[in-house]
Amino acid sequence: MTAETIARTYLETGHLPSLPEGHFIDGKTTPPSNRKMESFDPGRAEAFAEFSLGETSDMDRAIASAEQAAAHWRQVPPGERCTILNTVARLFRENADRLAVIEVVDSGKTLAEAQGDVQSSARLFEYYAGAADKLDGRSVNLGPGHTAFTVREPVGVTGHIIPWNYPTSTFARGVAPALAAGCSVVAKPAETTPFTALVMAELLCEAGVPDGLVNVVTGLGSDMGAQLARDPRIKQLTFTGSVSTGINVAQMAAPNVTRLTLELGGKSPLIAFEDADPEKVADGSYWAIFSNSGQICSAGSRLILHKAIRDDVLAILAERAKSIRPGHGLSDPDMGAINSDLHLSRIKTHVEAAKARGATLLTGGDVTVDADTGKGWFFQPTVIADLAPGDPAVQDEIFGPVLSVQNFETEEEAIRLANGTEFGLIASVYTRDVGRAMRVAHAMDCGQVSVNDYWAGGLELPFGGNKKSGYGREKGWEGLDAYTKVKSITISNGS
Repeated sequence: MTAETIARTYLETGHLPSLPEGHFIDGKTTPPSNRKMESFDPGRAEAFAEFSLGETSDMDRAIASAEQAAAHWRQVPPGERCTILNTVARLFRENADRLAVIEVVDSGKTLAEAQGDVQSSARLFEYYAGAADKLDGRSVNLGPGHTAFTVREPVGVTGHIIPWNYPTSTFARGVAPALAAGCSVVAKPAETTPFTALVMAELLCEAGVPDGLVNVVTGLGSDMGAQLARDPRIKQLTFTGSVSTGINVAQMAAPNVTRLTLELGGKSPLIAFEDADPEKVADGSYWAIFSNSGQICSAGSRLILHKAIRDDVLAILAERAKSIRPGHGLSDPDMGAINSDLHLSRIKTHVEAAKARGATLLTGGDVTVDADTGKGWFFQPTVIADLAPGDPAVQDEIFGPVLSVQNFETEEEAIRLANGTEFGLIASVYTRDVGRAMRVAHAMDCGQVSVNDYWAGGLELPFGGNKKSGYGREKGWEGLDAYTKVKSITISNGS
């Protein structure tokens, strides 16, 4: 069935067919657990399915299965891994419509956004399929008396704690390089978005991934996620989420000296100089903050404007923001829902506090609903102007469709404002001056910088942050580093 057919059936019935009800362990879906939790459609604020709450025995069995599978997978020739991962990519594309609709209903985003996520997930598997047989070491010159070289070996069992904002592509960006490197996987998806990880695990098995190599256990982060983080059999743990939870995860993993990749969010700036085109700046900022309802760790949530173009940019941006039509992700809206009632209340609290401080709101600022149904968890696209550097709306990650605007006059001031938070994920610079763009890019304390296009770049580039945005890199060739360990081997050439 096409995405449109699946979507129409869901909107009429409120149900999605053939959703997994159990975990995915050792190559098959387990029977439903006696302990279950409802999964909600954010666009309707209504439960549409149930999923199993994992228990200690479920996670233990998943890790044991992954440990056994890892011993086999590391012996599989790299070329064979390459073939299997390419088959995974093909199956993802063949099942793209179903995966996209599930992600919409599970997460709240629009169908177009979910379709993009599925395609990028397939591309991630293609990219790392191509890397599987190219994980070479290097020859080291120690002189004629010795032959020395390095090899890259898989770390073993890897744990993946998946966030709710990009449940499909974040699963793929960790699992694909782990499998390419010869590792096995135990994944714990967010409790508000459990289903795409389960379906993707089924497709991986169908593609020829050996039983036990990829396991998915659903449940609460405080329960199953914590058990995954504490288990000494996990040799690499990849976590995406909030700073506070990331710190807890690091503390739980520390006694086992588990390797960690932490991607903990940001408060990323878009800096626009006086020579930038106001239309282009407004368009870039629009997509930077309102894509996925602002629920993106790398969202451009701060617009740092030169005073000379401040009025022009904000007039264009506010008008566009006012015209955004929020709605259920399957009804072709301009912007989708907030993932949960709890997170919606957090966004509202941030904005209400800004109002109480006397902040200037150019547009938005309140909770809303789908105009067609009167239902759902939505927040109006919001622009808060002329904020001081220390204002909480500048410093705190709101993680919603809320843009905080700051003003500057000099290049030095722009750099100071841009670096003036505890985060350091990405930044973008809008200017016609190439020299200035490069100076500012080098001055940014962050993991990625784009020029004149906020979302420039792709999965071929490493992604990750500095400061409290975390450490380690995902995507690109560097995304393989977390899943391999380097061994040096030296041979004496003496007789």
